[in-house]
Amino acid sequence: MMEAQLKLIEKPVVEMKGIVKKFGDIVANDHVNFTLNKGEIHALLGENGAGKTTLMNILYGLYKPDEGAIYINGSRVEIKSPKDAIKYGIGMVHQHPRLVTTLTIAENIALSLREVNYLSSLSRVKDLVSSFSRKYGLRVDPDAKIWQLSYSEQQKVEILRELIKGATILILDEPTAMLTSSERDELFKALREMVKEGKSIIFITHKLEEALSISDRITVLRKGKVVASLSPREVDEKTLAKLMIGYEVKCELDKPKAVRGRRTLLVDKIRVLNDRGVLAVKDISFEVFEGEVFGIAGVAGNGQKELVEAITGLRKVEGGIIKLFDVDITNGKNRDFVDLNLAHIPENRIQMGVVLDLSVEENLILRRYKFPPFSKGIALDYRAISSHAKKLIEDYDIVTKSEKDPAKFLSGGNIQRLILARELSWNPRLIIAYHPTYGLDVAATSYIRSMLLSRRNEGAAILLISEDLDEIVQMSDRIAVMYEGEILGIMNSENLDINKLELMIGGVRP
Repeated sequence: MMEAQLKLIEKPVVEMKGIVKKFGDIVANDHVNFTLNKGEIHALLGENGAGKTTLMNILYGLYKPDEGAIYINGSRVEIKSPKDAIKYGIGMVHQHPRLVTTLTIAENIALSLREVNYLSSLSRVKDLVSSFSRKYGLRVDPDAKIWQLSYSEQQKVEILRELIKGATILILDEPTAMLTSSERDELFKALREMVKEGKSIIFITHKLEEALSISDRITVLRKGKVVASLSPREVDEKTLAKLMIGYEVKCELDKPKAVRGRRTLLVDKIRVLNDRGVLAVKDISFEVFEGEVFGIAGVAGNGQKELVEAITGLRKVEGGIIKLFDVDITNGKNRDFVDLNLAHIPENRIQMGVVLDLSVEENLILRRYKFPPFSKGIALDYRAISSHAKKLIEDYDIVTKSEKDPAKFLSGGNIQRLILARELSWNPRLIIAYHPTYGLDVAATSYIRSMLLSRRNEGAAILLISEDLDEIVQMSDRIAVMYEGEILGIMNSENLDINKLELMIGGVRP
């Protein structure tokens, strides 16, 4: 009884009061109040651009608030940098890994320990990595180089790095955006172990079902303001979605029966190596037709990345043929794909989809800046570029203060809209969409899927690669399953046997 009373009067480990943060005329955080208790997982929920990451960047010392105060264990503090945050036991794992890819896991962690004046030999760091990874079930090889790791493995490294540095308050920014269901379950198990020993976790997400399943409390942000702070037992997904977006999202997709036209893409027995020189795509063959969505399902690391890069000319094809409208594009140049009107929505929107330091309008013409009306000889026509950008910003509802602003100021959802606007504005006949909705909130996801299906309904061919099984099933007319570089089978979406599909994804041949 006494223990329960003490818990009731225990101060929050983190208390943020009246936090305001502005970027020019944009108010990212509007008098936000947020608390985190010891030994809890607190989900911070909101659509893209709601202010979740900005608020946590303030707590981690990356941004300075314009107004408001921060208290750690009841004492007011000033957190001017991540070094200050570490001093107060705050660690942050960002949505996109921040690791030196040419170094090993142990070397990356050793570098971070130097940042907090904790010098240790590399052999001691390896021991720490092995010890912490066993303790939390986040198993990694300390000698593996970062470039050799999958996204989920890199995420484990970042979590281990913060724990080894002594974090007792852990901020996870969209940690499941690129994880499979089994990887997510593994992460959740590790998080529950952490809170058992008294650590506190802030779990930034836009995924409703995850917020309900993993958290002890949920705070919902909308347009920079807190609209609710509640227990997951008080709400369901529908209620949370309405709190997050402000209206009910239409989830039904306009998907009439496919009317197949001529063959658009032919992939015939291609072989492709991965970065380690190992065969990742093994004699794969398939066709994609006008007026259909051809989905490729599978767990990450089964050759999907190498396949897409081969089709789009970003990776060498070792054998086999790729044809677009009967034109051989095997190992073609980028100009070939522009001329043949192929659209590419890449897996990593930040690294491959945009140039963050270029303006929104410049990003919107990246693939066609050499063509009229954007160029006159060797000079760019910025009047035409600006006019084009303003139209696309309106048509695709891209939220930006100005077309002149750098793309780095856009939220993840708006960057994806920018990519979609650029790639679809020239009415492509083939659209290659790789994880087109990863990391996006329910409204943005619904918008992206609807836009792609509208192009399919107009006769475009779509090659969809996704690890989101619901997305593959809802969007696709035919579904291929990739496993260990091979296609195990192709199924029609009509009368689809989900159990068979899931078994194939797990490597069971039909």
